[in-house]
Amino acid sequence: MKQIVIATRNNGKAKEFKSFFLKYEVEAISLLDINDDLPDVEETGDSFEENAALKAEEISRILDLPVVADDSGLEIDALDGRPGIYSARYAGEKKDDKANMYKVLEEMRIVSETKRTARFVCVLAIAIPRNKTVFKRGICEGTIAFSEAGKNGFGYDPIFIPNGYEKTMAEIDPEEKNKISHRKKAMDQLEKWLGNL
Repeated sequence: MKQIVIATRNNGKAKEFKSFFLKYEVEAISLLDINDDLPDVEETGDSFEENAALKAEEISRILDLPVVADDSGLEIDALDGRPGIYSARYAGEKKDDKANMYKVLEEMRIVSETKRTARFVCVLAIAIPRNKTVFKRGICEGTIAFSEAGKNGFGYDPIFIPNGYEKTMAEIDPEEKNKISHRKKAMDQLEKWLGNL
């Protein structure tokens, strides 16, 4: 595998993956580097795995190249796993981090401290032409705070307290957050897989 496509138009995510693959002498290119009119693949799956696979497999089929795609979100036990795969649009079709966060806080308003367990989940799907899609999953366990705090991060970071911490993901130094995040843990799994290729 000399080249891999990162199925994202997010510049920050693309940079993270590019530096990650560099040490394996694999050139990573993102959808931002490709001029073709590639489709925006709809996430119609019922799980993080299905949604990540939909993106990776469709773009791999079109380009005939290995493709990695991710899907991630927040699962809250007291809400039966919601927002889950709907994390980005939990409060409505338009992606709105604040609205999503406030909806969760409202739904969790009367949930006691001991029942506020939750986790961030990240699933990476690696689609390689004429091969079976490979999945790597990373999880960051924690609890939901009673109110938002912190300016770092995005999404649900201001209301998520990782296990072993007394502050939210948005209050933790970004470098520290990157060491414990669900994406980092999924990337660690990917690293093990690449090392065994």
